Amino acid sequence: MMQQQTANSYLFGGNAPYVEELYEAYLNNPGSVPDNWRAYFDQMQHVPAVDGSARPDVVHASVIASFAERAKQGPIRTVTANQDPELGRKRVAVTQLIAAYRYLGSRWANLDPLQRQERPPLPELDPAFYGFTEADLDTVFNISNTYFGKETAPLRDILNWLRDTYCRSIGAEFMYISDPTEKRWLQERLESIRSTPTFSADKKKHILERLTAAEGLERYLHTKYVGAKRFSLEGGESFIASIDEVIQRAGEKGVQEIVIGMAHRGRLNVLVNTLGKSPADLFEEFEGKHADDLPAGDVKYHQGFSSDISTPGGPVHLSLAFNPSHLEIVNPVVEGSVKARMERRGDRKGKEVLPILVHGDAAFAGQGVVMETLNLAQTRGYGTGGTVHIVINNQIGFTTSDPRDARSTIYCSDVVKMIEAPVLHVNADDPEAVVLASQLAMDYRTEFGKDVVVDIVCYRKLGHNEQDTPALTQPLMYKKIAKHPGTRKLYAEKLSAQGTVPPETGDQLVAEFRAAMDAGKHTNDPVLTNFKGKYAVDWAPFLNKKWTDAADTAVPITELKRLAERITKVPENFKPHSLVEKVLNDRATMGRGEMNLDWGMGEHLAFASLLSSGYAVRLSGQDAGRGTFVHRHAVLHDQNRERWDQGIYLPLANISDNQANFTVIDSVLSEEAVLGFEYGYSTAEPNTLTIWEAQFGDFVNGAQVVIDQFIASGEAKWGRASGLTMMLPHGYEGQGPEHSSARIERFLQLCADNNMQVVQPTTAAQIFHLLRRQMVRQFRKPLVIFTPKSLLRNKDAGSPLTDLAKGGFQTVIGEVDEKIEASKVKRVQVCSGKVYYDLVNTRKARNANDVAIVRIEQMYPFPHKSFAAELKKYPNATEVVWVQDEPQNQGPWFQIQHNVFESMEDGQRLAYAGRAASSSPAVGYADKHAAQQKELLETAFSKLKGFILTK
Repeated sequence: MMQQQTANSYLFGGNAPYVEELYEAYLNNPGSVPDNWRAYFDQMQHVPAVDGSARPDVVHASVIASFAERAKQGPIRTVTANQDPELGRKRVAVTQLIAAYRYLGSRWANLDPLQRQERPPLPELDPAFYGFTEADLDTVFNISNTYFGKETAPLRDILNWLRDTYCRSIGAEFMYISDPTEKRWLQERLESIRSTPTFSADKKKHILERLTAAEGLERYLHTKYVGAKRFSLEGGESFIASIDEVIQRAGEKGVQEIVIGMAHRGRLNVLVNTLGKSPADLFEEFEGKHADDLPAGDVKYHQGFSSDISTPGGPVHLSLAFNPSHLEIVNPVVEGSVKARMERRGDRKGKEVLPILVHGDAAFAGQGVVMETLNLAQTRGYGTGGTVHIVINNQIGFTTSDPRDARSTIYCSDVVKMIEAPVLHVNADDPEAVVLASQLAMDYRTEFGKDVVVDIVCYRKLGHNEQDTPALTQPLMYKKIAKHPGTRKLYAEKLSAQGTVPPETGDQLVAEFRAAMDAGKHTNDPVLTNFKGKYAVDWAPFLNKKWTDAADTAVPITELKRLAERITKVPENFKPHSLVEKVLNDRATMGRGEMNLDWGMGEHLAFASLLSSGYAVRLSGQDAGRGTFVHRHAVLHDQNRERWDQGIYLPLANISDNQANFTVIDSVLSEEAVLGFEYGYSTAEPNTLTIWEAQFGDFVNGAQVVIDQFIASGEAKWGRASGLTMMLPHGYEGQGPEHSSARIERFLQLCADNNMQVVQPTTAAQIFHLLRRQMVRQFRKPLVIFTPKSLLRNKDAGSPLTDLAKGGFQTVIGEVDEKIEASKVKRVQVCSGKVYYDLVNTRKARNANDVAIVRIEQMYPFPHKSFAAELKKYPNATEVVWVQDEPQNQGPWFQIQHNVFESMEDGQRLAYAGRAASSSPAVGYADKHAAQQKELLETAFSKLKGFILTK
């Protein structure tokens, strides 16, 4: 049997960390491991080094590999002459039994308040699997590799301690963590107390009070507002005790700001019982009253809130993020907001700012943005020092509770194993265990700066919402729920039976809470009023501004030259790539005014001038440092470097000693999470130019939820301002359906209420003034820039240095060719973007001097006055033609034609020139693309036909 165990046990292969852990224990104290293992490791110590000398230690990987190889050959039989082989076998078996409970004990834990699940067959947790019998239960074994406080103990006690620790109300998962220090920390914290809390009477009464508040609010609302949607927390009341404990313990450990993200379930409860929102204000919302200052507003269970809470460590500012019905999409938004707050404080490790994300079990397992956000956790540009995740696990996703349909993993939290985050599953009907798990989670995050999960296994007393009848699809589950007395009642009876509180305490607390509700009073006493944090941001200067407000974006020529010199120099002995060296040399020439600036230099001078003026710049995206089209080179790489983490130089970070911070990040291959992160960052930091750049504009499709629910509508729904800038490379150059269109039409369709700015600049000077305008002007709205690809190096799109020292961003650029006489113009072509240069070249080739070309650089808010003024320059023009590269049902045409038409003179006719309508953004064949481009340019100069609208 021993041979079978050694060859086939779960201790090998993917669980080889156990062997390393045993070896670590051996190195610390050879006597702490069983004799057979010690003899084996002793033998390993005498493996000669390359030079023939003995060595006191070996690389751990070789130990594991060697052991795995030996395991295939059968059991290790190295014993001393005076050893009892059977006793040695049993000692090894005890070590295996301990490891089995650490690895698999959560599978036998008592986690379900409804007691619906049977224990799965796990022979590894049965002593008989290792050959133990009843007679062995009183045999004493060495357990110095545990933290039960004993060097030796009878097998009976060892077994009881293991079951208490890993198989009662807390089921801990953490043995997949690679770092032995983290595993030992968790083992010690759990095993030293057998996962059993020992709280004072006051602490227990506080837990009961929190449960009473959680249950009391739900029942009060259910009585007063029958059938109103609120996504009740009933069945998961322990969550309020959990989040309360995390907040209080965080404050005790020095955290000063907490940002919370959660979906619907329990949100109203958190607003009132955790953040201290006035119940009276909540009741008004139920009765239909609302603020008049928002164009749209939102439902109650999407609302955010902020407050200041008293904790043992001092005041803590709490912010509950606004969140739409897309559930987990709030995750990256919260992380971005936390990152901005950290950087404002100079808090590099997240010691002062904490993200808490609250999940539903089905959404946590089911939505891809969860994985994308987790993948950011330990990266340099997005790490926030660890997130505390709390899962309100009501074991049902809307109507899907059949385990065969719910997910493909054992636990809803299994996705976090990708970042080796520990998970503490806990039974919601044991609120003390829930609070203990919450303490451990916060302590782990503080100690290691990594994510951790508390999975509160509970149930949902009512339907998905209060108008739903869950028994229609879950009759068995809801028969059990109907008989469940509720966590609060069970805990009150337990404390009464213990003598911790008098029998009447439970009913007294219920009555007191009901009275507070009737009076509309606060239910969370530590809420502070009139507290102003040192690092709070005042958004007042940025609100109620107009997009037409003036902005002085010009920079003196002397300052431009100084900045150009700084950003084109590299340190001594730094060797850029020869191609980059040429770019730097060309930029130096541009900076002296001897050569027109290209797009990359226009960008760089905009960044440099902002940084020099005290505005921070944060730029992220896939390949953002170099630029997908190799035009930026914000990060230089020494070609002679010998290590990957050396030889990096950022010219924009070295402009002057007192400049603002410049951050550029090559993001992970994610659009949704990274864009959500940058949006969250921008909502917390108005003084940073926050930019997300798509690798290709088309790829923004993967982040459409962020655009729809936050960027386009966040201010109208929630009053949340954001100055986020999005750079979306856009242009029809024959690169196929996924590398042409950033979907201008979608953004324009989302435009209303002056909610964002949609632009397509065509020159280096334009991008310079545009980026500066975004910060210099105190107008904070999202800015969507359709950036070019071919124009990045098109000399016609270049600008003289003097254009940066005068003027500003032009929302409309009229005809610039002096040869075109306004009185002779019969047709005005109106366009946006790259097609302008195609039109200019075609006009020149056809000698069509009766055609004027007007560029719309800002498509929204539409510049009516500027555009109308341009049209009026051509009194004899009877034809206006909108020209675009995109298919007719895409691009700006359908969204912009009414604006063009409105500015036209009576009698003028409006027509369209562009590709025919298409279900695909672009063709994939180069010759077909060229034919289409030729045809649309021909149409732009030919007799009007097809769609014609006469004013």
